[in-house]
Parts: sequence; C-alpha cells; structure tokens
Amino acid sequence: MAHSFNEYWLLETLRLRESLWGPLEDSAESGRVRAQGGDFNTRLLARAGLLARRERLDDALAGWRQMARLVLLLFIVMAILAGGAAAAGALGGGGRPVNLAVAVTALLGLNTITFLLWVASFAMQAGASGSLLADAWLRLTRRLARGPDAALLPRALLELLARQGLSRWAAGVVSHGLWVLALLSILATLLAMLATRRYTFLWETTLLSPDTFVQVVHALGWLPSLLGFAQPAADTIRASGGQQVLPDAAHALWSTWLLGIVVVYGLVPRIAALLLSTAIMRRRLARLAVDPALPGLAELHDRLMPVSMNTGVDAPAPPPPATAVQGRPAPHSPGPRYLLGLELPADLPWPPRAVTPDVEDLGVVDSREERHRMLDTLRRLPARRLLVCCDARQTPDRGTLALLVELASLASEMQLALLPDDGAPARRMQWRQQLLQAGFAPEQLPAGIEAAFVWLNTAGHAGASASPSHGHGTAHPGAPA
Repeated sequence: MAHSFNEYWLLETLRLRESLWGPLEDSAESGRVRAQGGDFNTRLLARAGLLARRERLDDALAGWRQMARLVLLLFIVMAILAGGAAAAGALGGGGRPVNLAVAVTALLGLNTITFLLWVASFAMQAGASGSLLADAWLRLTRRLARGPDAALLPRALLELLARQGLSRWAAGVVSHGLWVLALLSILATLLAMLATRRYTFLWETTLLSPDTFVQVVHALGWLPSLLGFAQPAADTIRASGGQQVLPDAAHALWSTWLLGIVVVYGLVPRIAALLLSTAIMRRRLARLAVDPALPGLAELHDRLMPVSMNTGVDAPAPPPPATAVQGRPAPHSPGPRYLLGLELPADLPWPPRAVTPDVEDLGVVDSREERHRMLDTLRRLPARRLLVCCDARQTPDRGTLALLVELASLASEMQLALLPDDGAPARRMQWRQQLLQAGFAPEQLPAGIEAAFVWLNTAGHAGASASPSHGHGTAHPGAPA
C-alpha cells in the first residue's frame, strides 16, 4: 500500500512533539492499529494518522499547506513582475542607446549568481538547500502560519527532507520554477518592447580594445547561433562603438543576439535544472520510507508489534460461545460486569462501594501498560455492563475522552461516575459538557455514586446499548439504573 507524503510528514511531526513534550496517551489508537495488522512501518503511519486526527495535527498541516500555497503564489507574482521590470530597465525607453554589456548584466547577472550558488551547494553539507528563494519562502510561511503546532510542522518537514536526501531537490523545484517564470517574463517583455519601439545598441569600453569585444561577443553568441539566433559579424561589432551610425538591420542583429543570450544562458539552464530536480525528487519520494530506529519510533515496536498477546484470567465463555470475541455482546446476553477506576489519586478509596461477587473489579488503571492490558481484556471479552470511575477534580483532556469512547465501544452498556460525590461542582460540569460533546448520553452520567453502583450490581437484562457510536459520534441511551 502506497502512503502519501503527508502521512510521513505527520509521523515526523508527531515524533518531534512526543520527543519534546512526552508521549501521548495512545491505548485506543494502538489497539486499533494492532487489530488492523500490517508491518511495523504501516502500523507507525496508522498510529500517527489516528493521533493526528485526535490532536488536530491534520488540520494544522492543512492550514500550513494552505498558507504555503498563498506565499508561493505571492512569490510567483513577484517573480513575473521582477522579470518585466528587469527587461524594461535594461532597454530603457528608447531615447538613449542601449549599452549591451550593461543590458546583459542587468538581465542575467543575479540569475547567474544564484544559479552558481545552487551548483556550489553540492559541495556543501547534505542538508544545504542552496536556494535563497526557497529559504525565503519557507521562512515567510513559518512567520505567517499560526497555531500551537505551526512551529513543529516546518521543522518536521526540513528534517524529513534532509533524512531522505530531498532538501536540495525540493528547494530546487521551488527556486528554478520561480526563475523560469522570471526569465519568461523577461523574454516576453523584451519581445514586446523590441517589437513596438526602435532601439539602438552599442558597446562602450575604456580598457578593452575592439578586437577583445569581438572575441567576447562571438564567444557568447556561439551557442545561441547553434539554435538559430543571429551572430553579428566582426565589422558590425567594431562599428557598434558609438562612433558610426549603423543601419536598422545591424540593430536588429543585436536584438536577436541579446534574446539568444537570455534564452541560452538564462532560460535553458534553469529549465534543465528544474526538470532534473523534479525527476530526482519524484524518484526519491516514490522510495520514501520510515526509519524505525529513530528515537521516538523504536520505543513503539513492542507496543505495536507485541510478541504475544495477554490472555488475562481464564473464564467460561458466555452463551453464545464465540460472539464476544468479535464485538460487543448482544443487549440481552449475560456478559461480565466490570468496575474500573481511571487515573484516580491515592486519596480516593477503592473500590468506593461494595460490589456483588459476579462483578469483576479491574482496579485503578493509570499507566500505559495497565491500559493496554485492560483494553485487551475488554476486546477479548466485552462487558455486559461497565462502570468507569473518574476523578471529578481533574479536567478531562482529549486523551482521556478518546479512551472513554474506546471503552464504551467495548461494552453493551456503560456508565460513568465522578469521584468524590461532593467535590468540585465546576469541574463536574466541565466533565458533563465534554462527555456529552463526545457522544455520551445523559443516562450514562448518574446523579451520584450510589445510583451508579446500584446500576452495576443489578444484573438487568433489559435495555438498549448505552455506548457511543464510533462511526457517527452519537450515543444511544443506556438502560435506566
């Protein structure tokens, strides 16, 4: 299965984020990835995609790309305008003769310098881009993009490109593409001005002799002449020193010579470099791969590729015998009932109330390994009823909400209780609002711990499923306590 560049970009962004700010809670996402199967690289990308959607990293990436496109569009407009301005400045208004040496320098000087810098970057370190335009585009996009993860995205992009040997070629596509547009704008402006105005051309020098200028002009015009551009004769070159009045045909030759210089020494090298950069970048993108030995990824191997799965406590399979492993129990099946504490502090007694002997106490789950084992138990034998107790004094985060949604998908009926009963009314309201937004039904939030344990200790076989739907983000009403 082919993966897009954005998937690798999100994986690198998530790796940097977890390296800087600690690992994210990913019990639900890792369980789904293990269930889907695939090799380690596929599972890494799948986990990154799930966490990116949960943490809104995919939205941040889409916003950053949109800003990058807008900045690139601005650079394109500026390149076209700059090319037209350079051509107009080199020829002038036609009232004065055009100095050929100055015109060639104005039209190709900056282009030649930047192109040589790009060529020289091959002798630099592997991560050097050699492109001032590409660096400016990335820097401006980074300044304009906003958001908590906006700074991580360009850093992840640069590290990913450098690791895959793409930095110079990606920067080359941007830089050479902009220069091709600028040079096309120069040629279009030159053609328009030369076709609508009368220009006279000359060379002026104090140090060089006429014969030296003849050699320079012939050397520069040799390659364009192979493509059909005119090459002025030696007599015409010598007569262009400003001391003689030349016929219009001579100035037409100089016009063609100047256009050939721009095409051969400006446009053609840039197009060749653009095609080379594009071809190499596409070939390397097609071979893009994850380095599983990177810090932050190697540690995930045992969690995503477990050697063996925890089988938990042996118990007789409920009737019907084979349905519990494949999904949630049917509403009327006498499946197990579970009591679970989620990240409860030590000052809260556990269990908070007595439970009947047929209720299995899963204890307080806090660490990642404990969550992993608990989810594996519920996936193997989904709950008929599940009561999850949370600390009402703590504000729920997205990781906790995602875990609760995962738990609800593994139980026929589920309710939540907030401990202690008399603590933090404002926080309890926040819990209630965020749980409702996550898709839980009001019936799943009991009025107090007593009502919750009465519901759990009652074996009741009537009532509909109370767990929120993963597919649509809505909750079905639970059975009344």
